[in-house]
Amino acid sequence: MIKRLLALFFSALMCLQAQAEKPWKAVWISHEGCQSFPNQWLCLRTDVNIDQVPSQALTRIAADSKYWLWINGQMVVFEGGLKRGPAPGESYYDEVDIAPFLRPGQNTVAALVWYFGKNGFSHASSGQAAFLFDCQAPGVEILSNNSWKCITYEAYQNTEAPHPNYRLSESNIRFDARQALEGWYLPESDLIRGGAMMAADVGKAPHGRLVKRPIPLWKDSGLQAYVSVERIGDTLFCKLPYNAQVTPWFRVRAPHAGDTIHMITDNYTPGNGSALSVRAEYITRKGEQTYENLGWMSGHIVKYILPSEIEVLEVKYRETGYDTEITGTFECNDPFLNELWKRAARTLYVNMRDTYFDCPERERAQWWGDVVNELGQAFYALDPRGQLLARKGILELMNWQRNDGVIFSPVPAGGWTRELPLQMLASVGWYGFYTQYFFSGDESFIPLIYDRLHRYLHEVWQMGENGLVAMRPSDWDWGDWGPNQDMEVMTNAWYYLALKAEREFARMLDKRDDLTEITARMESIEQNFDRRFWNGSAYRSPDYTLQTDDRAQALAILSGLASEDKYPALTETLCHEYHAGPYMEKFILEALFRMNRPELALQRMHKRYANMLSYDYSTLFEVWQFKSTPTDGNSNNHAWSGGPLTLLSQFVCGIQPTSPAFKTFRIAPQLGTLDEASATVPSLCGTIRASVVRQGKNLSITATVPEGTSAEVVFPSGKCIPLGPGTHTVQGR
Repeated sequence: MIKRLLALFFSALMCLQAQAEKPWKAVWISHEGCQSFPNQWLCLRTDVNIDQVPSQALTRIAADSKYWLWINGQMVVFEGGLKRGPAPGESYYDEVDIAPFLRPGQNTVAALVWYFGKNGFSHASSGQAAFLFDCQAPGVEILSNNSWKCITYEAYQNTEAPHPNYRLSESNIRFDARQALEGWYLPESDLIRGGAMMAADVGKAPHGRLVKRPIPLWKDSGLQAYVSVERIGDTLFCKLPYNAQVTPWFRVRAPHAGDTIHMITDNYTPGNGSALSVRAEYITRKGEQTYENLGWMSGHIVKYILPSEIEVLEVKYRETGYDTEITGTFECNDPFLNELWKRAARTLYVNMRDTYFDCPERERAQWWGDVVNELGQAFYALDPRGQLLARKGILELMNWQRNDGVIFSPVPAGGWTRELPLQMLASVGWYGFYTQYFFSGDESFIPLIYDRLHRYLHEVWQMGENGLVAMRPSDWDWGDWGPNQDMEVMTNAWYYLALKAEREFARMLDKRDDLTEITARMESIEQNFDRRFWNGSAYRSPDYTLQTDDRAQALAILSGLASEDKYPALTETLCHEYHAGPYMEKFILEALFRMNRPELALQRMHKRYANMLSYDYSTLFEVWQFKSTPTDGNSNNHAWSGGPLTLLSQFVCGIQPTSPAFKTFRIAPQLGTLDEASATVPSLCGTIRASVVRQGKNLSITATVPEGTSAEVVFPSGKCIPLGPGTHTVQGR
C-alpha cells in the first residue's frame, strides 16, 4: 500500500511539467451557435473505428469549464477539468487512460461540457465555451476537430433570481426535461447532428498555455441511499451521513409536464442569505423519469421541494471530492477532543476540491489564511495524495504575483486582486511554504517560486528606521475576525517567520547574497522587537490602546522573538485574553504547547470549541457563535477552524518530523490532564503510530516506526530513547 502511494505521489509530482512532451494535434472545438454566455452546455460526440485496442491510450482532455465523458455509453469521467488559472491566461488539462473503455470496431466518444462563463473567486473564465480531446496512442488517434458533432444543449438553462453570490463562478442549474435528449451519448443515438466548429489552437488565446492537472481526478462514491428521508409538506428532507459534496439524484413519476422540482441543501443560505450558494430546478415531462443534478452542492441535508402530485419513487445522492482518504487518527480518554479531531478532519476534507476552500457553500475560494491551517492538517489526517493540493496552491499563488511584486489571494483570480498582508506573510513563511516542504520532503517547488518570494519579502516589504519591518498601506489590513488586533506586533512576527522560511530556502539554493540580506533583517528585528513592544508583562504596540491581543503574544512565542524568561507572564496573558477568531486560535493553542503548558492548552481548547461541538454538525464553524444572524461572515463549515487536529496529533501525542518527510521523527507527548492518547500519521515513508498511557508518574509509549526511518521518544523528564524500524514499547517519566 505504501509503495503504491509513494508511486502515485511522485508520479503526480513528475507530471507537473507545464507542457506535455508529445505535440498536440487536436484543436479546441465548440458550436457555431454557442454565444459563450454564462451557464451554457454543449453536447459533443464522435465515432471512430479501431482495429486493435492498445494496452494504454493516454488522452489529454480540457474544457472551459467542466466536462463529463462517456465512451461506448459507459461513464469514464464524472466531472473532469479544473477551474482555470495555473497562471494568468492559462488552463489545466486532464490525462486519462481510455484504453479500458475502447473495443475493436466502432467506438463512440461523447462529452457534456458545462461552461461557467463568468469569473469567480478561484476561477478565471477564458470567455469561450470549448472542449479539447487529444488521444494519440498506438493504432488509435482521436482528435477534437470539425469532424465531431456538437450542439448546445437547450434543456440546461438558467433559473430566475435569486442567483448564487458573486464569488461563485458556478450558476444555478435548471433542467427542462421536455427538451431532454435521452441517451444522446449512447452509440446507437443520432440525436447530435450539428457540426463542431474549430474554436482555437492549443497554446493560443483565449485558453492559453496548457498545464497538466497536478491533482487526482475526483473520488466518486456512485449513487448512495440517504441516511434518512422525511417528508414535511412539500419538502423531502434527505439526511447525509456527514457534510459532503454531493450531486442529488431522483426517480419520479409526474402526472403531467411542466411541474418544478427544486433542489437545495441546508447550507444554501449561510448567514442571513446575503451570500447564496447554488441551487437546482428540474422541469418535469409526463411519466416516469430520472435526473441527477451535475452541479455539486454541500451540506448535511438535501432538500427536494416538489408538488404533492408528483410520485417520488427513489432519491439518492452521489458524493464526489478530492481523491484522498482520512487515514490519520487520534483518540484519547476525552470524548470531547476525539469529536473535535473528527469534525476537524471532516471540515478539512469538505474544503478540498479544485483548490483548498475557505468554505464550500459561500465562496469556494482559496484564501491562503485558510490554506495555511489546512495544509498543516493534511499531514496528520490524509494519505499522501492530499499533499498535492497545497503544492498546486503554492504555484498558483506565486504565478499570480502582481506587477508591483504584491502577492494576493484568493487565486486563481477572476475578479480579485487585493492583498491581505498578514495572510500572505503566513503563506510564504514557516507555517505555509516551509511546512509544506519539510513535512512532505518535496523541495521541487522551491526553485520555481523562490525569486518571486524574495521579491515580495525584500522589495514590497521594507525595514523602518526603528529596525523593524515598516507598516505599509495595503488593500485589506486584516489579521483575524476576532477583536482587539495589535497589527504592528503581529506584522513583525509574521514577517520574521516568513524570513525564517526564506532563509532555509536560500541555504538550500545556495543564495549567498540573499542569505546575508535575510540574516541582517532577522537580526534587526531580534534586536528591536522587545525594545518597541515589551511592556514588562505583554507585547503591545506603543500606539495600541485596546485590550492586550492574545494573537500577538502567541506569534511572539512561535517566532522565537519572545525569550523563555517571559513565558510565565505570557502564559498568564493567554489564560485571560480571549480575542482570536477560530483562524488564529490555532496559533495561541500551539504557543501554550510550545511553552510546555499542555493542561492549559487543552483547557482553552475546551472553552473555545464548546459551543461548536454543542451543535449537531459534522463540521466546524467560521466564527465561535454560529447563528442565522444578519452577517455575511458565517458558515457551519470553515476550513481555518480545524487547527486542533494538528495540535492533538503533533503535541498531545507528540509526533513531529525532525527531518523532511518524517524520515526521522520525534515522539514527545504532552498529555496534560489526559491519561491516554494515541495517533496514527500517514507519512510518505509509512504509517507512524504512537500510543501513550499514563501509569502513575510513568508514561508507557508504544511506537511503530516505518521501515527506512528512525525515531526518538522523548519523555517529559528529558529522557530520550532512540528507536529503529518496528514496534516498540518504552517507559519513562
